[in-house]
Amino acid sequence: MTFESQAQQQMISQQLRCWSVLDQRVLTSMAETPRELFVPLAYRDLAFADTSIPLADGQITLPPKLEGRLLQALALQPSDLLLVIGAGDGYVLACAAKLARQVRCIEVNSNLAAAARQNLLTAAINNVSIEVRDGSKLDESGAFDAILVTGSLPVYDPRFERALRHGGRLVVITGDAPVMQVTKVTRLGESQWHREVLFETVIPPLPLATKRPAFVF
Repeated sequence: MTFESQAQQQMISQQLRCWSVLDQRVLTSMAETPRELFVPLAYRDLAFADTSIPLADGQITLPPKLEGRLLQALALQPSDLLLVIGAGDGYVLACAAKLARQVRCIEVNSNLAAAARQNLLTAAINNVSIEVRDGSKLDESGAFDAILVTGSLPVYDPRFERALRHGGRLVVITGDAPVMQVTKVTRLGESQWHREVLFETVIPPLPLATKRPAFVF
């Protein structure tokens, strides 16, 4: 057994399962996706660690257990079209690509987008597309079976839930540090949504996301 395969098994058993990631399809997708191919070379020794890893232009990856928990919340089906706002290093996109029919990603940072595309090519993932534009200006309606926003939103943006098809699921992290909420929003009808707070975490905000007005005395 190689070091990478042993470290990946430990990531699954000691991080994901211990953090209530129990969906076997999600665990298999993460076990079969070589995470070491996605992190920057300088941090390859940390590929399977329970930590965030620096990326270009001050961005970071999400810890593996959080990525797994978010993927599990999406409840992806083989026929789904998934939209991901924020490419990261491409690892979440690669794992999701094993669970859904097609993954479309919007990434505002051209450097991150280029690196994620190269990582996906190296890993032979061919059902993911990445567009370079501002995801916070999404203007589509009823287009996606699932949406994942990989940066937090200080102010909730309803345009994401409007982009869901009926029965579609949005997983989004809202609020400000030190406490943010992971919320799952399911579209029930033309103007009906169900909202469920799943757990708390803290991650950096989505670039260009609307910020709360500063409090002035």
